[in-house]
Amino acid sequence: MRTFQLYIDGAFEDGDGAFESIDPATGQAWAVMPEAREAAVDRAVAAAHRALSEGAWPRMTATQRGQLLHRLADLVAENARVLAELETRDTGKIIRETSTQIAYVANYYRYYAGLADKIEGSYLPIDKPDMEVWLRREPVGVVAMVVPWNSQLFLSAVKIGPALAAGCTLVLKASEDGPAPLLEFARLVHEAGFPPGVVNVVTGFGTACGAALTSHPNVAHIAFTGGPESARHVVRNSAENLASTSLELGGKSPFVVFADADMESAVNAQVAGIFAATGQSCVAGSRLIIERSIKAEFLTRLKTKAEAIRIGSPLDMATEVGPLATRRQQDHVDRLVTASIAAGATLVSGGVRPEGPGNYYPPTILDCDGIASPSLEQEFFGPVLSVVSFETEDEATRLANDTRFGLASGVFTRDLARGHRMSRNIRAGIVWLNTYRAVSPIAPFGGFGLSGHGREGGMAAVLDYTRTKTVWLNTSDAPFPDPFVMR
Repeated sequence: MRTFQLYIDGAFEDGDGAFESIDPATGQAWAVMPEAREAAVDRAVAAAHRALSEGAWPRMTATQRGQLLHRLADLVAENARVLAELETRDTGKIIRETSTQIAYVANYYRYYAGLADKIEGSYLPIDKPDMEVWLRREPVGVVAMVVPWNSQLFLSAVKIGPALAAGCTLVLKASEDGPAPLLEFARLVHEAGFPPGVVNVVTGFGTACGAALTSHPNVAHIAFTGGPESARHVVRNSAENLASTSLELGGKSPFVVFADADMESAVNAQVAGIFAATGQSCVAGSRLIIERSIKAEFLTRLKTKAEAIRIGSPLDMATEVGPLATRRQQDHVDRLVTASIAAGATLVSGGVRPEGPGNYYPPTILDCDGIASPSLEQEFFGPVLSVVSFETEDEATRLANDTRFGLASGVFTRDLARGHRMSRNIRAGIVWLNTYRAVSPIAPFGGFGLSGHGREGGMAAVLDYTRTKTVWLNTSDAPFPDPFVMR
């Protein structure tokens, strides 16, 4: 089996322990991963803290930081195929998607490379004579980054890019469920020439790794992507170091289709929105909210497409849906489908856990009209769509907002005015009109409610990794007055 290492202070090293990684397509161990515990985490944070004020990194100009990010972007693009195969092998995400996505990830590093020397301060027209006051933006400090196993090269790029552009140093914790691509990514960081300690990559479990990192006294900011329950632990941990946080959490995204929509376009987008990445996406369009007059025809078309999806080995370019990343994820999806049917949901398609090796689950559609189904409230993180219908625009808006989450949403209509109204009224960080799952480094994303706070992507993300310093300069030649002489 292949063996991976941690990356700490510019060197590769074994962990405090080790564990096997399971291939989701076969259920068999395929690699040995290094386990970081408190000692390794402490070394990584110490290295990042040291690199923040010592050595080459703090002496680099912003332009030089940008040049390193450009080099990293080139290496990601050159090694996209290798990284994609590792992500597919370790998480089950299909190769046709990882190949495309990771190649595009290079654009995020290029975008933030270009922003590195655009982080500007400002001059204040202060109300005091003989005083000059200006603002500097300086790196927030050591950043702890925690990312899940799905789309991890992308989810780390939207954190690493702006943090390095701002001059921060970081410790990245890859998920213990499929850390291979990020441990390999560390080799590209090393090859790009970042000074030791600027970027550190570890992986491990629970308290010994994640809690040790997010509560470390030298961590100034925590950038986390994951579920709300894990986020609550992160926030509690941040009380130990008073670190600021940005949280990109889960979703239960509404996909609203009006009767005037281009039906073929909406059906295709719904398939992409829920069954792409085997539904293991925080922006998955998992709640179809369909105008009642077209519900029957829409579901007929959707069922036909869902049942034609090719399920198979994630390393096969012909495969369209692969396995879920872990056996516990497969169990979670199966339990929720069973509970939803017991609550009255009608099974339209799928819903039967296959026998045999691997963590597979078929594309599934549940008609939940008129019932309180668990599938409408809980995040599956799997290829399961719940369907409800509406009569009026107000009802569609109410149903779209009937969730504690608020990350993404989609609206399909030919009525431009209605599209504008819906984009204003839906409570979500992203509203896609007549499209779905579109991303760009230029566009920020993030959520409302249980979907977290803070934004990733876009220019403002760089500023989130800075703090403002106010500098006062007395331009008068007169001596500072005696404070104890009354005038």
